[in-house]
Amino acid sequence: MSFKPFLLQNQDLSGCRVTVLGLGRFAGGIAVTRFLAARGAQVTVLDAKTAVELEDSLDQLQGIPQVSFILGEASQKLPPTNLLVVNPAIPPQHPLLLQAEAEQIPVTSEMELFWQLNPARVVGVTGSNGKSTTTAMIHAVFSASGAKCWLGGNIGVSLLPVVDQIQPVDWVILELSSFQLFALDRLQVSPQIAVVTNFSPNHLDWHQTLEHYRYSKQSICRWQTSSENVIINADDPDLRDWDFPGNVNTFGSNTDLNPDVLVEKQAFIAHQFAEQFQPQLKVPGWHNRLNAAAAITAGICADLNRKEIQQGLESYEGLPHRLQFLGEFAGRRFYNDSLATTPESAICALEAFEPGQVIALAGGYDKKVDLTPFSCELLTRTKATALMGDTGVKLHELMTNQRMKNQTNADVAISGPQQSFKAAFDWAFQQSAPGDVILLSPGCASYGWFSNFQERGARFESLFRELSQNSPG
Repeated sequence: MSFKPFLLQNQDLSGCRVTVLGLGRFAGGIAVTRFLAARGAQVTVLDAKTAVELEDSLDQLQGIPQVSFILGEASQKLPPTNLLVVNPAIPPQHPLLLQAEAEQIPVTSEMELFWQLNPARVVGVTGSNGKSTTTAMIHAVFSASGAKCWLGGNIGVSLLPVVDQIQPVDWVILELSSFQLFALDRLQVSPQIAVVTNFSPNHLDWHQTLEHYRYSKQSICRWQTSSENVIINADDPDLRDWDFPGNVNTFGSNTDLNPDVLVEKQAFIAHQFAEQFQPQLKVPGWHNRLNAAAAITAGICADLNRKEIQQGLESYEGLPHRLQFLGEFAGRRFYNDSLATTPESAICALEAFEPGQVIALAGGYDKKVDLTPFSCELLTRTKATALMGDTGVKLHELMTNQRMKNQTNADVAISGPQQSFKAAFDWAFQQSAPGDVILLSPGCASYGWFSNFQERGARFESLFRELSQNSPG
């Protein structure tokens, strides 16, 4: 599927009939609808969800006369359209995209529109795991230098509403999903500093093939010039085989590969600096040390000094829903890692704690990825696992079969697929004892039970608050 890029420069949107396909519940759909209406477009929002499901988003668009809505079952046909703006979650095979291609309707996205208007330098971060934390860490590091920095993209913040405030001397730090990169490839653009944290199969329900997923991810560096920088995880063998037109910078833990920033247990060693340094990170886990190494490398590419980089890393508090410590009750520590929507990221969370002390809540929407390694880690590292959602059945089967083959894991409690999130939470608490960690790290998307990972994490937090506040003593 191919569309000509929609070039915004000198385009008069006044009276243009624009259809926004997929409003969603994140900032992007709301922001782009407001942006288009403010420029005089007649906007029709199409979304397969109902008005009840989109209540929060619709409330933010009330009172804009140029905006109309076609929701639910009625959203299966395109109205008369001069320009189609596509939500990143809409897959390339969507019937209305095929219709737009057949009718030669120009197609764009919120990120493409922002990119064309943004005057600042961009650090773009992608990867199958760790991209949100790495993006936020880089923002903290660059902010510590005194530069004006803007954080946005897939991390849940649209910068389109503030693009007029961004100056050429600023830095824009963007988390970029494979969906957004697939769209940006139409413009043939890449950030001045591109960061790839790692690569593993993900979102194959959307991309259909691993090759398409990889090609989309590679857009982050495909259009760089030889003077621009790409930062990759040297420990990842897939990344080492990519083609890079830009200047390659590496981080990792393998001394044989001689990365530009070497990650050790207690320190980071950067070729750029004469001595190693040991920032005191507030977020746990080896995976977060790798994320920090990516941020250090980005800082070096932007000519930041050692003090600024260390200060930025030490100021970083962590993201909501990413190994977020909620508190302690009855001797149990509760961690919300709802943002772990891939098996690999959930495995990283498990590795942050002592084996045998974790009661995990795992499972969710089936993205058609291999869950075997995740099921093995759950058996190896947890005391008990409460299984949820579509993949609960699959994980239960995998874990049961593996436990039958390996009797050393016979003491790990495995729930049957739970009927509700509260049932999973209650079961997990019942399996725990003082000193244990109760960890929501699903390794799967939230769809089915929840609209997004934020809603899932908020539910976990509310159940923790109810437990801790309502229990006697």
